[in-house]
Amino acid sequence: MGLELKISPVIFTAFYAVVLLSGIGSVFGQSAKQIELNNLSAFKNPSKSWQIVAGVQANLSKPNTLSLTDGVGVLLNLPDNKNKGEDLFTIDEYGDIDLELDYLIAPGSNSGIYLQGRYEIQLADTWGATSIRSGSNGGIYERWDDAKPDGQKGYLGYAPRQNASRAPGVWQKLKILFQAPRFDAGGNKIQNAIILRVEMNGVTIHDNVELTGVTRGSMAADEKAIGPLRIQGDHGPIAFRNIKITRFDTPRASVTVPNNPNAVDPILIGAAENIVIRSFMDIPGESRIVHAVSVGSPALVHYTYDMDNASIVQIWRGGFLNATPMWHDRGDGSSRPLGTVQRFGKPMQSLARLGNAQTSWPADTLGTSYRPKGYVLDVQGRPMFKYMIHGSSIADFTSVMADGTGLTREIKIENPSNELYYRLANASSIVEISSGLYLIEDQSYYLRLDNVNGAKALLRDQNGRKELIIPAGTGLSYSILF
Repeated sequence: MGLELKISPVIFTAFYAVVLLSGIGSVFGQSAKQIELNNLSAFKNPSKSWQIVAGVQANLSKPNTLSLTDGVGVLLNLPDNKNKGEDLFTIDEYGDIDLELDYLIAPGSNSGIYLQGRYEIQLADTWGATSIRSGSNGGIYERWDDAKPDGQKGYLGYAPRQNASRAPGVWQKLKILFQAPRFDAGGNKIQNAIILRVEMNGVTIHDNVELTGVTRGSMAADEKAIGPLRIQGDHGPIAFRNIKITRFDTPRASVTVPNNPNAVDPILIGAAENIVIRSFMDIPGESRIVHAVSVGSPALVHYTYDMDNASIVQIWRGGFLNATPMWHDRGDGSSRPLGTVQRFGKPMQSLARLGNAQTSWPADTLGTSYRPKGYVLDVQGRPMFKYMIHGSSIADFTSVMADGTGLTREIKIENPSNELYYRLANASSIVEISSGLYLIEDQSYYLRLDNVNGAKALLRDQNGRKELIIPAGTGLSYSILF
């Protein structure tokens, strides 16, 4: 079936818990202090594999490799034959904390964040994986069990709810809310440590996970009320920035989730096969898209197309759509992505007629004679969008890459004009890292030129931003990797 509806009261209850937990410090008036850990002075005896740099880049074809730019702002672990990678421990020790950071991992590498030096959140390159486990990116390792219920030895742990990972070489965001174990006056543990929530790239992947013991290989087998933050450094290259710890001077207050008489079970749409859903779509900071078409795939990579501008406005990995706002009660006609989302800003047409390569990109559709012509589905249920613009007929087809690492978009143009250009990207930063491969928007995603029929792309400055444009000719194809 193309339409899969899932109703889960558990998810809705968790949503209310998340809202409350995100404001614990202010709600309960607790004393909390935010600390930034962006230089090596915060850590004990860092090995030579750790250094402070201005920036890092990965090469997607070279495992366990990162290149660096000298300067400050980024904490980098780059082990080599001379400098063996070692774990990094903070000088200060912590109990309850909220931890936020950005990280960038090399292809094939892995690392981990150990809360109190004992409880690990795994960091690993699991880009595009559809099968995830506790050892996947964002998984919680707990303890080794010699007699699991199925009779097999192995780790007890928790896989993330979905694969919210992004590509190696792009910056990813991690947020952890942690409650330390509790002890009585005699030093006896009376409550286990709890991972209250883990968010990865804007998606909640764990919620209220009780830890029955320390991770194997942790700094100590026993548990304490406080301990250092530990960053694993012996498994490969990884970089961090914007590391912020909110420490609670007193134990975090207990939270009781009140009953909400207006709560409803969410209406979730899955993508067991290719699926097309029409709805309104709200883009943060932009106006509502009223002719949005969201396209889902079983590879768990999805996108939203704006038919008013013939543009892809967002792509995401993970679950497909939350249709509760659209279908509950009378609804408002809108839906929401369920996974980790990459947005592309204000929707604008990607094709324009320019006097020359330095002409400013038009801000509206006046004079374009743009006419959407709908879409047709191929045998796999994937849409090809059609429209007219500047006297040319356009066929616009997007497909999920076979390995689930991104999308490939193919544009075919009939009756092309020599003055017709295609805008590939408009962002605060665009850097060409190799021939035809670009890092976009502060290393948020990659754009790769696949077939441009010999045309040459131009990277230019426009109104304080970067634009990547190319003569459109009879068409082109490119891929977005994220």
